[in-house]
Amino acid sequence: MNMKVVLLLAFVAFVAGDSRPAYSYDAPSSEESAEAKYDFNWAVKDDYSGNDFGHQESRDGDDTQGSYYVQLPDGRLQTVKYFVDGDSGYVAEVSYEGEARYDSVESQENAYAPPRPAYG
Repeated sequence: MNMKVVLLLAFVAFVAGDSRPAYSYDAPSSEESAEAKYDFNWAVKDDYSGNDFGHQESRDGDDTQGSYYVQLPDGRLQTVKYFVDGDSGYVAEVSYEGEARYDSVESQENAYAPPRPAYG
């Protein structure tokens, strides 16, 4: 009789231990899974430092297109126009405006001299 009780309790413990809660994943509601759609742009131009760069992009579903530009140290403006259309990947077209200017080494050395330390 004791053996039957022990076996019955072991069986109950096994069944109770095996009844794990069922976890499931539900797809997000249609409100959350709407197609991506946005449009942005920004730019920075600082005459004192010579910084001039910016970026613009727009997206509607899988169709993404945009461009960015930067003023290079050699004086040229580099522009990258790109698009991404679904599975086609990132396709970029790089262009440059202006001609590269390289200052001589002497003028670069004389262009800036750090202040000399003063000990007093």
